[in-house]
Amino acid sequence: MNTPTAVITGAAGGLGQATARQLLAAGFDVVAVTRDAPSAQTTRHALAAHAQGRTVHALHADLMDRAAIRALVTRLRDTVAQVDVLVNNAGAAFSRYGETADGVERTHALNHLAPFQLTHLLLADALFAPDARVINISSDLVTRGRVDTTAPDVTGVSWRDRFSQISVYGTAKLTGVLATAALATRLPPGMHAYSANPGVIRTGFNSKSGGLLKAASLASGLFAQTPEKAAGTPVLLATAPTPPAPNGGFFAKKAAATTPEPARDAALAAKVYEDTARTLGLVPLPTS
Repeated sequence: MNTPTAVITGAAGGLGQATARQLLAAGFDVVAVTRDAPSAQTTRHALAAHAQGRTVHALHADLMDRAAIRALVTRLRDTVAQVDVLVNNAGAAFSRYGETADGVERTHALNHLAPFQLTHLLLADALFAPDARVINISSDLVTRGRVDTTAPDVTGVSWRDRFSQISVYGTAKLTGVLATAALATRLPPGMHAYSANPGVIRTGFNSKSGGLLKAASLASGLFAQTPEKAAGTPVLLATAPTPPAPNGGFFAKKAAATTPEPARDAALAAKVYEDTARTLGLVPLPTS
C-alpha cells in the first residue's frame, strides 16, 4: 500500500508544525509549506527529527500572491504523486488595512482566497487522491464575521475605510467556512472537505498580529492550548478510518460542532463559493 501524503501550509511553527509532526507519527509523508526558503529549510530539518522513516519535503510560497500559489502547485506536481490530505493552515490577522499585488485585502487573501485557490488548482491538476480530505483551519472569531448576504465581499476591500482587525479576520474565516460547506457538495464522490476550529492556541499568533488581537492574547493566555493539543482536531479529520460526518462540517474539540449561525445558509454558501471562484479566475465546480 502506498504511503499517504499530507500537504500542510503554514508549517514553520505552531499549529502547522504540530499537525505535521502528528501526521508523520500517523504514517504520512509530509510536504511542509512555509513562506520563504530559509523557513522551509529550517522546517524540513525540524520535522526530519520526527520522520520515523517517513519522507519530509519542504516547499515555500507567498500565499498572498496568486502567481506564487500557481508556482507552488507546479512544484507539488513535481514532488509528489498525489495528495491524500491538504491542511490549509496558513493565516494571519493584519492590524491595518493593506492590499496584495492582486488588489485584495491581505487578511482575506491569506485566510480565504489562498486555501480556495490552492485546493481548486490541485483539483484541476488531478493531484488529489480519490478519497482525499481538505481541512481548512477556522477560528473562534468566525462568530465575529459579517457577510452581506446579497453581495458578499470575498476580497475584503470593503473594509478599506472602516477597518476592524477582529471583524476582518472573523469575516475572512466566515467566508472560508461558507465556501468549504459549498465545496463539499461539489467534490467528486469519495472526497471530503472540513472546517476545523482549533480554539485558542499558545503560539504567539495573536501577539504577532498586533492590534486588538495582541491585547486579547494577554487575557486569554492562561486558557490557551498547546499546539500539540490543538492539532487534535485537524489530525482526527485527516486520519479517521471512516471520513467524519458531516462532509463540509465544522469541527472543534475532535468532534462535529454546531456551525456558526451565519454559515448555515446554503444559498449564501453557494454564492460565496461562486463569487470566490470568479474572483480567482477559476471555474466553479458544478453542484452534485
